[in-house]
Amino acid sequence: MRAKLTPLSALLAGIVGGAMMAGCQTYDFEPVDPLAIAQTTKETVITARGSKPDVMLLVDTSGSMTLPVNPELTVNGVKVCHGQTEQGQDYICGESRPSCDTSKCPTRWSDLQAAMGPFLTESGSLVRFGLTTYPAPITVENPTVPQLCAPAGEGGSVRLAIPTTLDSDLELLDHAKGLNALLQAIPNGGANRPRGGTPTSGSLAFAGSKLTTDPAERPQIIILLTDGLPNCNAENEYNGSQAEQCACTVATSQCVVPESPYYNRGCLDKNASVAAVQTLKARQISTIVIGFGAETSAGAGPQVLNAMASAGGFARTCRADIDCGAGDTCDVAAQLCGRSFYQAGNQEELSAALKAISEKLMPGEPCYIQLDPSQLPSDPSLIVVYINGERTLGGPDSWSLVDTGVRFTGSTCARLEASRPEAPVSVEVRAIREL
Repeated sequence: MRAKLTPLSALLAGIVGGAMMAGCQTYDFEPVDPLAIAQTTKETVITARGSKPDVMLLVDTSGSMTLPVNPELTVNGVKVCHGQTEQGQDYICGESRPSCDTSKCPTRWSDLQAAMGPFLTESGSLVRFGLTTYPAPITVENPTVPQLCAPAGEGGSVRLAIPTTLDSDLELLDHAKGLNALLQAIPNGGANRPRGGTPTSGSLAFAGSKLTTDPAERPQIIILLTDGLPNCNAENEYNGSQAEQCACTVATSQCVVPESPYYNRGCLDKNASVAAVQTLKARQISTIVIGFGAETSAGAGPQVLNAMASAGGFARTCRADIDCGAGDTCDVAAQLCGRSFYQAGNQEELSAALKAISEKLMPGEPCYIQLDPSQLPSDPSLIVVYINGERTLGGPDSWSLVDTGVRFTGSTCARLEASRPEAPVSVEVRAIREL
């Protein structure tokens, strides 16, 4: 079999051949600096139309989601999130108090609803979304603590299942629109309003049971969106008698009495929640964590959500501090932000977090291969491209060298865009650069 010349060997062969053709003629040579060259070979396997990921949205519908985003919001000198009882006592609307008027006083829930619409529209055609809410739906007016703390489960927690039989862009976009309609229909006040605690560990386990596709066929992901610290675990390893380890998440008086239903349930459920994420990851199910509200941005919140996000395999990445946002830093060596989870305090910040996640879920650009400056050829003629092992000449219907890499066009681009995991396209770029 005849060996295929690389650009470097071809270039060297030309130099040697020229010397041999010179014969026995005599020349006067002047000393010159030796030519230093380097060859770059970049191979890329492209699967542009990779299998669309299954993503279960696990959304916190605990009572604190009805609290104001900004309790002290003042309009024309009036604190619009405050009210007064018949006895003249001041209160902040939401949760156990009268519901907030979200047209004047946006709540965490109303801001979440506003942010989710654009996210689902942008990502809906590229993802097979499902929706699970937690705690389990509360259907009685005066629920018991076990009912307030029940994790997501069968019987209404799955608002919309992942559409395992759908795959076309249009079908999935329609499905995402239906999911958004269900989310928007959950009221900020009234019988079906968000209520209860934050049983995160059990709800993660349940959501994971609804991701049944082989991860080797398509990515399996849970997006956890929560505004509170995980609690409500009746099997919590700690109880109120262990004040430091318990880290009570409700009124301390409810944690310390052994007869209280919050003796275990009221304790921070960090270990079990992190373990649930680790168990999911062992099944190749990734978990993306979004904290929304004051409780997740201070105190024990960042530590708990950081541990969960790190275990979930979808920690925030970076190349410089600016990528991590205000108040955070980038570990340049690890290319990870100090805060592994996404944190949002209002609709705008939540929209930004969801957009960043959407960009991660979207496939890369198949018709472009980026080259570092050190990989670019010193002359446009010193680059060749092979597609599935066959040399492909540059041109309007194939490829061209641009400032930052190789751009594919025409039928060649269409070929790359049509690639799939079961029928990938191998692209090899070879370039020579004078040092």
